[in-house]
Amino acid sequence: MRLVMAGSPAAAVPTLTALAAGPHTIERVITRPPTPQGRRRTLTPTPVADEAARLGIPVLEARRLDEIEADLQALPVDLGVIVAYGALVREPLLSWPRLGWINLHFSLLPRWRGAAPVQHAVIAGDAETGATVFQLTAGLDEGDWYARLTTPIGAHRTAGSLLDELSRSGADLVRQVVDDLAAGTAVPHPQEGTPTAAPKLHREDAALRFTEPADAVHARLRGVTPEPGAFCHWGEQTLKIHEATIARDAPALPPGALRRDGTRVLVGTATQPLELLRVQPAGKQAMPAADWARGWPAGAPTELA
Repeated sequence: MRLVMAGSPAAAVPTLTALAAGPHTIERVITRPPTPQGRRRTLTPTPVADEAARLGIPVLEARRLDEIEADLQALPVDLGVIVAYGALVREPLLSWPRLGWINLHFSLLPRWRGAAPVQHAVIAGDAETGATVFQLTAGLDEGDWYARLTTPIGAHRTAGSLLDELSRSGADLVRQVVDDLAAGTAVPHPQEGTPTAAPKLHREDAALRFTEPADAVHARLRGVTPEPGAFCHWGEQTLKIHEATIARDAPALPPGALRRDGTRVLVGTATQPLELLRVQPAGKQAMPAADWARGWPAGAPTELA
């Protein structure tokens, strides 16, 4: 079949690589334009654009598909594949490919429809998550699904590590569905269950609330790692928390109370303390929490908020 693929971040790269290695032809790759990155704000292509260049596939850059509508409709295409492109597909482009579009979504639909499904699954304390390949429709993540997989979240996985795993296993799922659609053997299934929403996370969603139970604080930390990145306040400074674990063997501390316990750095919650493992003080590189604690000045704040 003749395909187009739309995607932008690193999570979409394995699907592009897998499809390019198969028997189908990718006519175009659609991705977002370069964005400023790093301290020097250098214009940088998306990871998908870089992979398409490596594979020698022509690229169309657009913030919205309707910006390149005429270019797309000039192409004879059987199927569109979309993975984390970053914009909606609307008519007439939704019906433009002969078989429409399929979407790789990183959740067990209809749970966590929206832009940040893995992050919300971790924050909510879900036992498992997964990936679903479904038929794109006008409604948000509402179409019939063709294939899905599940994976346990566990007590220590971050949203970043789960997304990396699902992007690779999901790529094989997409390739399977594309082959089945080409062969006419793909079977659609209606979504069943109560939908939940997974809107994009903002910086304020990453603020840790030590008045919550340890499990909830730890789940939020893991769910916002690496983006937008968990943080709290140490006095007037912002402190980023990159890694922590629940110190189930430590005595309780008042919520937010900061203590050194030998080589461990503990902070109280509504239940058990958290042991901080890796932190990043304002204006510095990330470091082991024990190194940060050794550098506390006299009269340093004794709590996090």
